[in-house]
Parts: sequence; C-alpha cells; structure tokens
Amino acid sequence: MDRRIYGGSAAVNLILSLLFFSAASALSKNQIPSSSGSGQINSNSVLVALLDSRYTELSELVEKALLLQTLEEAVGRHNITIFAPRNEALERDLDPEFKRFLLEPGNLKSLQTLLMFHIIPNRVGSDQWPNEESGRVKHDTLGNDHVHLIKGDGKKMVDSAEMIRPDDLTRPDGLIHGIERLLIPRSVQEDFNNRRSLRSISAVLPEGAPEVDPRTNRLKKKPAPVPAGSPPALPIQSAMAPGPSLAPAPAPGPGGKHHHFDGEAQVKDFIHTLLHYGGYNEMADILVNLTSLATEMGRLVSEGYVLTVLAPNDEAMAKLTTDQLSEPGAPEQIVYYHIIPEYQTEESMYNSVRRFGKVKFDTLRFPHKVAAKEADGSVKFGDGERSAYLFDPDIYTDGRISVQGIDGVLFPEVEEVVESVKKPVKKVVQQRRGKLLEVTCRMLGAIGKDNYLSRCL
Repeated sequence: MDRRIYGGSAAVNLILSLLFFSAASALSKNQIPSSSGSGQINSNSVLVALLDSRYTELSELVEKALLLQTLEEAVGRHNITIFAPRNEALERDLDPEFKRFLLEPGNLKSLQTLLMFHIIPNRVGSDQWPNEESGRVKHDTLGNDHVHLIKGDGKKMVDSAEMIRPDDLTRPDGLIHGIERLLIPRSVQEDFNNRRSLRSISAVLPEGAPEVDPRTNRLKKKPAPVPAGSPPALPIQSAMAPGPSLAPAPAPGPGGKHHHFDGEAQVKDFIHTLLHYGGYNEMADILVNLTSLATEMGRLVSEGYVLTVLAPNDEAMAKLTTDQLSEPGAPEQIVYYHIIPEYQTEESMYNSVRRFGKVKFDTLRFPHKVAAKEADGSVKFGDGERSAYLFDPDIYTDGRISVQGIDGVLFPEVEEVVESVKKPVKKVVQQRRGKLLEVTCRMLGAIGKDNYLSRCL
C-alpha cells in the first residue's frame, strides 16, 4: 500500500510539473508580441534619444522616410547601434542635387536604404572597436548591406567616415556614435547617377531640321558662342520693363544663363556708397523705397548691361514740386532720364565734350536724350534753367556702374510745334489758247485786223 501511495504521489508530481511548464511556455509566447509587435517604446529608448538629440537633420530624415515603425520593431528584437552624421554634413556639406534626389517622393526607397545603412542590429561600443592589428571588421546593417569598422592612425572609422563622438548617447536598447559625414551605399549612389544622367538626356532640346539660306542655297551656320563677359546682343530697351511700372524688369537676374555678374550686390553697394558719401539720400530713397528701380537696375547689370547714373544731390531734389512727383510714374520717369546705358566717367565725358562740343547721350527714358557740353571747365548737362553741372565726379565706379553727382534735376526738352497758318491766295488762271488760234491772231495782227476776233485781245 505504501508503494501505491508513493507511486501515486510521483504521478501527481509529474502531472503538476507538465502543467507548470506548459503554462510558462504559454505565458512567454503571450509576452513576446507585446515587446516587439505592439510598437510601444520606452521613454529611455535609443530612438527617443535620437529624436531629442543634437542630430536633428538625421531624425527629420528618419521621420520623412517613414522608418519609425521599422526601427521600433528592430529595437524590440535586439540592441542597435546608430552612426549619426553631424548636422553640418547634411546641411552644408551634402550636394544640393543629391539632397533633392533623396527628398523626392519617388525616391523614398533610396532614402530608406541610405538611413538603414547607418544602423547595425547589434550593440558595438567604442571599447569593442577593432584594433589596428585585427584590421577591419564587417558588420551587417538593417538595410541588408554591410559596413566596415576600422581603426588606423589613432582614429576610429566607419568605412570612410571618422567617428567624432564615440558613445555619444547610450541607452539600454542601443547607442549612438557621432560621425563626421554621411555614409552613402553604392546602390543609392548608382541610382542617383542613373537618374541624373537620364535627367540630363531628357533636358536636351530637340533640334529642328537644318535651315537653308535662300541667297546662297547653303546650310545656315550656327552663330558663334558668345564669350564670357561680352555685352548683350539686344539693346537695353528690350530688357527693360515696357513702361514706368512698379513691377521689376523681365531681364534675368544673377540666376540667368550668363552667371557672370551679381548686379543686385553691385546696386546695393553703390546705394550704400551714396548714403555714406552724404548729400544724396533723396536719390537713394527714390531708388529703394518709392520705386523698384534698384531691383530693375540690378537685373540689367546681371544680364551684362552697364549703366551711368547722374545723381542729383539733395538740394536739387528739394526743389521738385509736388505736382512733378504726384503724377503716376513720375519718379520712375525722372530717374530713367538720369540713367545712361553706357559706362562713363568724369574723364571720358569731359574728353567727349572737349572734342565734339555738344554730345547727346541716350537715356533709359527712350527716346529722350540728355545733352552735355563743356562749360566753366566742367561738364554741363541740359540747357537753360533746367541745366545741371557735374558736381561730385566719380562717386562710385566699379566697371559696371558709374555714379556721377550733379547739382540739378534734368528734364527732357519739350519741343513746341508751331503750326504756320497760310492765308488763301486767289490765283487767276488764264485760259490757254490753241495753236491754230495763235497763228490766226498773229496773221491778223500783221495786217492790223486782229480786232475782228475777240479772242485775240
């Protein structure tokens, strides 16, 4: 009987142990999905540390690439190591075209591959870095690629990027190392090169059939390429706004096809020079505040045109009446008449008037011209009461813009058309006689009988 009791107790113990192990296994199975599949991350996670760290550019790319769910699942399975490039490497050091390529919606796969290339699915601290004797060690990344950890010349490297902040952020489920540059996998680089080559091919404009010159019956030759810095082929009136308007001129700016001159910077420089020179504040105020002529001048200079500004001083501008400035477009028209589409200095203008006497310069107020002549050892512009002398020569000369100070405001000459009134004059038209009648009258006059015919009288 004791034996049966002993045997029964052994069977009970076996059954209880089986139930315990089955319950433990079921509990463990139920707990695994809660850690990996639920997507809930502890506040002490390495992902939270990345989003709140100094690596803001990398964290923004992770959010734009829609990788947060993938990284949460990876952190739930194992520790990770993130190689985070510094913000400057993504802001200033990265090629702008490559960054635009990554942020295009159609290239989301390339962006995800690039970011997963910076994460390895195990924990590698700076103390676990390979030494120089062991050489480089290969580690697989989350993007099914691999990186090499190297140590040489006292530097710890991740492929070609130097680690500048080892163990910068350490958390229980991973750590972050700061590196100096972005790691670019070969697949992403090849994809970018292919897209760029296709874009350049598609950007080529189709060429039409060759044209034949009807005069020579030969193919027309293409015009020779324009050398850098050459003057524009079109006249300056073609690059200006169609009239006195607040809208800037349609001429291309510094981003145009020539890329030779920064006209906006040059115009800003000469306006600052006017302000610092003193006595030309009103002219600078008209260019910047009352009109948009400063912007228009900058775009003209950027396109390759040169300008000479005859700037009236403050005393001359104070003499302008309200009626002269209140009309629509009046400030623009006044300034247009003071801008010559040539590059002239005091010496060049004085030599011209000394040699040719009276010289007329074209202005941006087409078709009016400003006349100049020599007077009192200087250059005098205009005639009569609306004349002005060259007062402050060469205030600003940089090879593209020349500013000459004058002591008056110039206005174009108004031509008075006088219509001559002609009085009607009566004119008596005598009737012309025929040949036969003249011969008859002559014969009758010879014999003294011409009084017989009244038409001979």
